[in-house]
Amino acid sequence: MSVEANGSSAAGATAGGSLQSICYERGSLRLLDQTEENVQMQSDGCLITINGKLIQMGRTPRMLLEANGSSAAGATAGGSLQSICYERGSLRLLDQRKLPLETVYLDVKDSTDGWTAIRDMVVRGAPAIAIAAALSLAVEVCNHDFNGTSEDASSLLIKKLEYLVSSRPTAVNLSDAVEKLRSLVLKTVETATEAKTVFQAYIDAAETMLIDDVASNKAIGFHGAKHLRSNLEGLEKISVLTHCNTGSLATAGYGTALGVIRALQSEGFLEKAFCTETRPFNQGSRLTAFELVHDQIPATLIADSAVAALMKAGHVNAVIVGADRIAANGDTANKIGTYNVAIAAFHHGIQFYVAAPITSIDLSISSGEQIVIEERSAKELLHSDGGRGKQVAASGISVWNPAFDVTPARLITAIITEKGVIIKKASDEAFDIKGFIETAK
Repeated sequence: MSVEANGSSAAGATAGGSLQSICYERGSLRLLDQTEENVQMQSDGCLITINGKLIQMGRTPRMLLEANGSSAAGATAGGSLQSICYERGSLRLLDQRKLPLETVYLDVKDSTDGWTAIRDMVVRGAPAIAIAAALSLAVEVCNHDFNGTSEDASSLLIKKLEYLVSSRPTAVNLSDAVEKLRSLVLKTVETATEAKTVFQAYIDAAETMLIDDVASNKAIGFHGAKHLRSNLEGLEKISVLTHCNTGSLATAGYGTALGVIRALQSEGFLEKAFCTETRPFNQGSRLTAFELVHDQIPATLIADSAVAALMKAGHVNAVIVGADRIAANGDTANKIGTYNVAIAAFHHGIQFYVAAPITSIDLSISSGEQIVIEERSAKELLHSDGGRGKQVAASGISVWNPAFDVTPARLITAIITEKGVIIKKASDEAFDIKGFIETAK
């Protein structure tokens, strides 16, 4: 076929102004080439190479990206992926924007670097965001020459914690971690006579958060696998669908929803894991798929729009997702598209679980109506590769790009935490989350 380029600004447009992909007159046929776009990508940042190292310029200053040649960079001795590499005074974050094709680590030297890494989604996932923020400030004060008093040290830490919490407003884990660290700082300064005492108390607390997160995730996996086995009786193995990324790359290690899948696999109860692309940033296809392949878990990637068809075909026994914030009534904010999956699961009679640590629960809000939903850059929809590739959408189109949606509690079967599984009261099909937390303490 011969395809003739049309020089008009709206190639294939009819006289009425609408697009026309097939232009036919007797003896003549022209087809609009839909594989190539006559557009130019505009970028507000770039990468340059200096002596074999990548330095990002533009929106993300002062961050050094070091290429790592390992095929499983960030893997621990146990084989699981590690996105947060920390030693006292040093923090490196796996740049998840480049996965799965490149394994690149970013050196974080202070809270400004930490804020930028969180905001630009170098690190993402509610638990990992909180830990990366806490540790970025720990690294800063560890390497900081400070001549002030203990009160000055306290003021400095609190000011920087308030700055860090503004990087991603929806994830409650970050604000929860900041409040705990703030309280510790205020308590320490009451008796401290030197600034280094306040700094040391902060560093110890931030490091404890890192250790506790892994233990918490493994407990979530244990409770989730046990609950599913008892609630899906009669099945030798089950297939589970998950959305977004909730594994080692979203936490300090092991994962929440993906941690449950790992536990099911280790117990021999998992038939297959299905993961969605999770557009527009593709956390599912880039990150979850990467982790599943890395851990040799039988898995299949599907398009976001294939969820209902997969369920109708009978290939899914349960859905497990993570959470960025859970309201007191059980309404759950998670990555955009989760609500769609929950509706499809409800329609097909499939159990829908949320797996998250207690820190994801926000008892200060009564319902999901009060959750602030972050909106991301229009470029994530207008350009391929989550906003970093070539333009794929028509110039001039308006964009609505919420990062999260809220799944109503009525669509959620149960909430899996490190303290156990929160189930609904039989009388009114409602969650008593506050009562569960008080009992679990």
